[in-house]
Amino acid sequence: MTNILETKTHPQRGLSKTTAWTLFAVIFFAAQIGSLFSPPLLDDADASHAQAAQYMAQSGDWVTLKVNGIRYLEKPPLPYWITAGLFRMFGENAFAARLPNALAMLGITCVAWLWAGRAWGRRAGLYAGLGILTSIGPFLFTRFSIPEAVLSFLLLFALYSFITGLESRRPIRFYGMWAALALALLTKGLIAPVFFAAAAVPLLLLSGQWRRWRDLKPMTGLLLFLAIAAPWHILAGLANPDQGHPVGNHPIPGNVHGFWYFYFLNEHVFRFLGTRYPHDYNRMPWVWYWLAHLIWLFPWSLFLPATLAVAWKTRRSWLQHVRRDAGQTVDFYMDYAARDDVASYVARLKFRVRSAWLLGMYSAFILLFFSLSTNQEYYTFPAWPALLILIAGVVAGIEEDTCSPADTSSSGINKRIVWLTGAQAVFAVAGAAAALALGWGLWESRHLPFVADIGTLLAHRDVGNYTLSMSHFFDLTGPSFAALRLPAILAAFTLLIGPAVSWMLRLRQRHIAATTTLALTCALFLVAAHIAFARFEPMLSSKQIADTIVQKGSPTDSFIIYGDQSDASSVVFYTHNYLHKPADLTGYSHLDGEDVVMEACSPRGAGSSLLWGSCYPDAPKIFVSEDQLSKEWGAGNRKWIFAQDTNQDKVEKVLAGRLYSVQTIADKELWTDRPLP
Repeated sequence: MTNILETKTHPQRGLSKTTAWTLFAVIFFAAQIGSLFSPPLLDDADASHAQAAQYMAQSGDWVTLKVNGIRYLEKPPLPYWITAGLFRMFGENAFAARLPNALAMLGITCVAWLWAGRAWGRRAGLYAGLGILTSIGPFLFTRFSIPEAVLSFLLLFALYSFITGLESRRPIRFYGMWAALALALLTKGLIAPVFFAAAAVPLLLLSGQWRRWRDLKPMTGLLLFLAIAAPWHILAGLANPDQGHPVGNHPIPGNVHGFWYFYFLNEHVFRFLGTRYPHDYNRMPWVWYWLAHLIWLFPWSLFLPATLAVAWKTRRSWLQHVRRDAGQTVDFYMDYAARDDVASYVARLKFRVRSAWLLGMYSAFILLFFSLSTNQEYYTFPAWPALLILIAGVVAGIEEDTCSPADTSSSGINKRIVWLTGAQAVFAVAGAAAALALGWGLWESRHLPFVADIGTLLAHRDVGNYTLSMSHFFDLTGPSFAALRLPAILAAFTLLIGPAVSWMLRLRQRHIAATTTLALTCALFLVAAHIAFARFEPMLSSKQIADTIVQKGSPTDSFIIYGDQSDASSVVFYTHNYLHKPADLTGYSHLDGEDVVMEACSPRGAGSSLLWGSCYPDAPKIFVSEDQLSKEWGAGNRKWIFAQDTNQDKVEKVLAGRLYSVQTIADKELWTDRPLP
């Protein structure tokens, strides 16, 4: 019986190490390198995070993050340190901002390949690496600067160091674990050690290896952990103390909690409980939260039914071989007496079993944790590599059992291969249907002209108040198809041919070719997806507006955003080295379905990520009332004002008759206060 915990060991079957890594390299460059150059930095989190790194690189302040001149206390510093260093090396651009994500994906691929290969064999290592590089979720959520990929690499490395340290008893493995955990803490905060402990501690208890606690180097390892992680937390607290006499969780001007309260309580405890202030986040609907993982892990989620079926059928042996003394019987060794390498086989078997438990508990805890907490689509990213390794182990095991001459008569094996064949049949049918749908869309839009600014063709359905990263996906319309012809053609041919070829290879028992073709199909589809994603630049990024200000303006000009800083964060980033001053904020922010006045230390929560920092007495005065805007508009140096579609009517009302339209892209418009020369 093929088992995610225990499989028969056959001669190693799979591509050679050189061939496997050549394949990894080709897919990595095809799927990841494009995002380093296009599109430019996006509004909202992408450019806001780049602003924080930009401030570090220019100011030399490596302790306190700042966005648009305001303290940004809610994030740990490691991703910004890395990006700031890259800014100094390569310049302040999208390439440097997104390079950490690409390198993290390469690191995750390497660890997944090593771990799956060590636990389930060379074929599983190949599939694990392909799974990391070709799944929808890891691809999609490395298109912009968020720390999840770096966090996932560090946690996976820590877990691998932990389990191989238990096996090899080499202290360096455990020191690597402690160092990786400290870096993970500096990447995403307290959830890093919590996620690790939620898997590692139960494994120690189940396996009985808690008795070897001294091998984990708890004293010297903890000192290493603190030496790496503690200094920044201490310095950040000292640099950003309480101001005035803060009471409760709602700051007021001059009376605001410092870093330690805001970071540890508001950003960790209260965010988990859903009581964080301001409430500028959303939660995915419960059903969509779980079903979405079929998309994030696609196409490898096709094999989730096979993985679950194997796990269920072998549930009675889940604890077999977990403990150090498991299987220490005459009958156990008689079963493997014919083996020349019985001792090493038993060691590999135990490593496989413990790996399955560790990866399973780790991914399950993360999924359950974020099902209870506030969440975004990508918050469960750290669980995806673990799930993909488990899926790779099951798929490789089924294929190898099927190919083994000694096992071909087993009806159980035939039933298991049906899971793989059936999954790929579903993919072939779904791929053909998707190709037909794309073909129909191409035919219907054949007479429509190509429009470079796809944003003018989209609906604005405001799904989740645009607080979910995938909200704009629901804005697609029929006419917008005309702007996506090239990626649609590429995707249609890929989905029509690739899944069908992979299915045919599976039917012919050419399993490595079938699974590799599946991965290559998805890799080509991801190339088409990135081309399509880049076409959304006018809607997702405002760099074109920043370029206009730099080309037609002067360094003495002022830039004003009617709304939240995140509405035009890419303009702030790309004009910073030209204007050398923060953008002013005015008007209203759309929060929880209401228009809330933008003001410093807003009592209603407007200003989102800048709210707490704006309550500090030394915060720059970037919040401007509408009355003040009206009085200063047209006086002094030139002023530029930006607004998204929801605020454009308000701008035209406040500054009626005194606006000079300069540029409109997608749902955004730029005005100035006097005619351009």
